[in-house]
Amino acid sequence: MNSKDRVPASIDPDDIGYNDTPNEHFSAVLEQRISRRNLLRGGAAGAATVVLGSMGLTACGGDINSPAVPDPVVPPPPAEKLLSFSAVPKSLADLVTVPAGYTATVLYALGDPLTATATAFKNDGSDADFENRAGDHHDGMEFFGLSADGKASTSAVERGILAVNHEATTNQQLSSFFIHANGGSNTLPRPAAEIDRETALHGLSMVEVRKTGGKWEYVKDSAFNRRVTCLTECEISGPARGNALLVTKYSKDASKTRGTLNNCGTGKTPWGSFVSGEENWSGYFVRGAADNAARGNDKSVAALNRYGRSQGAASRHGWESGGADDKYARWNNSKLGASVDGSDDYRNEMNGMGYIVEADPYNKAKAVKKRTALGRYAHESAAFGKVVAGQPLAVYMGDDSRNEYIYKFVSTQAWNPGDAALADVLAVGDKYLDSGKLYVAKFGADGSGSWIELSITNPLIAAYTGYKFADQADVLINARLAGDAVGATKMDRPEWCSVNPANGEVYFSLTNNSNRTPTPSGSSALAPDGPNPRAYTDMKGTTAQSGNPNGHILRIKEALAGSTALAFSWDVYLFGAESGADAGKVNLSSLTADQDFSSPDGLAFSPSTGICWIQTDDGAYTDVTNCMMLAALPGQVGDGKKVTLTYPTTGTGTLAVDTFVGKTPTADTLKRFLVGPVDCELTGICETPDGKALFVNIQHPGETTSQANIADPSKYTSQWPSSIGYGAGKRPRSATIVITKNDGGRIGS
Repeated sequence: MNSKDRVPASIDPDDIGYNDTPNEHFSAVLEQRISRRNLLRGGAAGAATVVLGSMGLTACGGDINSPAVPDPVVPPPPAEKLLSFSAVPKSLADLVTVPAGYTATVLYALGDPLTATATAFKNDGSDADFENRAGDHHDGMEFFGLSADGKASTSAVERGILAVNHEATTNQQLSSFFIHANGGSNTLPRPAAEIDRETALHGLSMVEVRKTGGKWEYVKDSAFNRRVTCLTECEISGPARGNALLVTKYSKDASKTRGTLNNCGTGKTPWGSFVSGEENWSGYFVRGAADNAARGNDKSVAALNRYGRSQGAASRHGWESGGADDKYARWNNSKLGASVDGSDDYRNEMNGMGYIVEADPYNKAKAVKKRTALGRYAHESAAFGKVVAGQPLAVYMGDDSRNEYIYKFVSTQAWNPGDAALADVLAVGDKYLDSGKLYVAKFGADGSGSWIELSITNPLIAAYTGYKFADQADVLINARLAGDAVGATKMDRPEWCSVNPANGEVYFSLTNNSNRTPTPSGSSALAPDGPNPRAYTDMKGTTAQSGNPNGHILRIKEALAGSTALAFSWDVYLFGAESGADAGKVNLSSLTADQDFSSPDGLAFSPSTGICWIQTDDGAYTDVTNCMMLAALPGQVGDGKKVTLTYPTTGTGTLAVDTFVGKTPTADTLKRFLVGPVDCELTGICETPDGKALFVNIQHPGETTSQANIADPSKYTSQWPSSIGYGAGKRPRSATIVITKNDGGRIGS
């Protein structure tokens, strides 16, 4: 443990799950053998820290009294070698640490003003007007280039728009305590003024950035700057538009809703728009203790339970308690009105959250659209498969809750490259994202897999006894239930996904799962299986962390049909683990001290270099190191070997699990690039088209600070980034940093 002896209550506060369906697990088809049980335990190692993040490096000069010599012949510069930097050691310092030869600079932080009239951020809890400031918990983001005359450009490298997700806020109880003077109220009803600040902190921001005098800065008064909060009107688009399940007091025709919420991963469409995933949104809503009966115990009860809102569920922040105004009432998801269709209350309000949303980063007059054809669940990122003219587009997605599924959407329309040049990017989005087929993944124990269409015409869905689907819109709005119906494979929290530009293979972060066990009991516990093969105990000090606490990265290779393929093969690219953990049971990828990591989350391939950037959101290894980012040069599916893991079960039996492990990484193919400040999550990554500026988000530093210590900065677990001279006050702030190489080269070389 570190000096503050911080032990989280669980591996990760977002390690949640609502899937208790009896879908078949791989353990049901795997051979049982006799074996004796071993406790699998990870070791802890100390780490030295080299701090380079905010300092430039200079080379030493020669003796000024040296005799004159002829000018040397200057050899040509050496060929670029990717991952030639020295690996960054693990660190518990309250700093951003990057390799020698690189500089990391804070660019855009919580509260930074986005308009000319917004005041400088005081960071003492007195600031308001967050609709005109940077939101909190910076998460996924994308870079959209701007030419010198302010036009959209795919080649601009010194000016652009960052489209940034603002996922959530830091709260110990109800209050987002770092943005209130005294920490805020944790009793109901909560003051409306506090709630208004907190709702404005969520959503999206579009902010102009530019390189001036060799340094990057954000442009405070840019005409492109924009905030979208969880109260901004959004358009419902696609098959669910107008459906009865989306009727509310606010939108009686089910064509719109307010806001986007808990935005996590992102994506960039082939036509140049921004897409963002709404993740853990259900916890923001409250349901009355007698709501099941009020609904007549109809099928909506099953849907609400499946999405994490059982009757009596309290909300994360208590926003519903702000008063009679409709903007507070909408957070109460109970049936309160007398209407049959829900047009006089917000019983259906939660059905308006949980989508991939699309925005035009260049045009703030265009409303955000919720693309319902891609299904409703706890979305992370949206990764477009390899784009081929004349073929449909594929979009890959994960549902980030314990025991949830992996999805693929395939457009009805085939890709026309000319659409990439059209000005109205949301109209192009209508063409490709409002009509198509949604599939869910089912993994085989032999390294194969299949995509199952989620369609009302599928007999398994049409006849499902757990929920009576009315139409295709119902299938999409309740995609989790449809996945249950067809027996999709339950995964260890599918988070971000990204496509390898070299070969089109798709990578998925599976962050962790505390419910993996060889002896499952109860509806939420799962036995290990092929794509989720580990169940072990990792020790954090004296605390045992069981299940799959360190997570892994899965990858799939589509069959020859490409985006429209119904079959794929898979393996596990990397297993997260401590370097000293048992190589036969836990550290299956043989990670070294320069490579070991836990709980992979953010994941993105660089279009410029092809480097796969891996970011962590961890609670299992944080006694040894803060969260980190690694650089990788992967191979391909099938480049490793089959491994069989055996687990004792009840009695004298054993469970044998076959899995497929990618080629062991070397120092030239995987190493740690960055370690963040205390309590942070590393998330969000994008770059300029030349690969020479890398933008990364530092989320929730200091999040384990106790609200009781709000008046005493010396007790904050982090004071970053004010601790390195950015901004006023000492309260920690989520922020975007920009990383450059001191010699002007590409990042990761």
